[in-house]
Amino acid sequence: MDGATLGGVSATALWTLRNRAVHAAGPDPWLIDPWAVTLYESIRYDWDRFGSPSPSHALRATAVDTEIRRYLAERPGATVVALGEGLQTTLWRVDPPKARWLAVDLAAVMELRAQLLPGDERVTPLALSATDRAWFDAVGDPEAGVFLCAEGLFMYLDEADVVALIAECAERFPGGRLLFDSIPPWFSRRTMRGFALSDRFTAPPMPTGLTPARIRRELGALPGVARVEGIEMPLGRGVWGSRTLRAVGSIPPLPQLAPSMHLLTFAER
Repeated sequence: MDGATLGGVSATALWTLRNRAVHAAGPDPWLIDPWAVTLYESIRYDWDRFGSPSPSHALRATAVDTEIRRYLAERPGATVVALGEGLQTTLWRVDPPKARWLAVDLAAVMELRAQLLPGDERVTPLALSATDRAWFDAVGDPEAGVFLCAEGLFMYLDEADVVALIAECAERFPGGRLLFDSIPPWFSRRTMRGFALSDRFTAPPMPTGLTPARIRRELGALPGVARVEGIEMPLGRGVWGSRTLRAVGSIPPLPQLAPSMHLLTFAER
């Protein structure tokens, strides 16, 4: 299968897949992700154009898995909505027995998923932009629970669209949760000038950069948002597992200058 069919922001699905798969196929992985390895080995692509592999996406995926499992332990029949799912393989890692799963992404990505990943009765694939509210109607009964995951998504959208989407989700899915990651404003500005991962690949522009302080202050004040939690990435290996660096990184103002992950809980009615 030729991965060159994906371009623009959709091509970043290949970047994150490569990083997860290289980690999962390596020695002593903390993320067990056999489907990522299978996809990586099945797709013809110039993987080196993404530069050197990084464990960052495997760490992010581990944090995502933890939060989905935590919610499904409380509401096992909930619907998980994977917004901008790309080539994520979260379903097979979490493997929820009772949950429904909505996979939302652009048509080119969904076509590639359909060709390479197994069908599963828990999954409803939707070839839509995450900002297309048509997926709202596919969620079903929100009282059973809704977990929204926007992994590696919001930085590629305009900030006004991000805020509007979150506000509408808080209104539409009471008792639900939304997990998302964000980049700091300085890095957003860098991507707008052109951020090259190699001499053959420049990352798409990421116009939205949000600090933890802004997320708590502004997104936490949206009607229907009951709680904002910062989600700490798990420790990895080597420099990624340094508790000393983790402690140094927690000293103000450094947390405002680093990527972050947050979980919003929507108010019950």
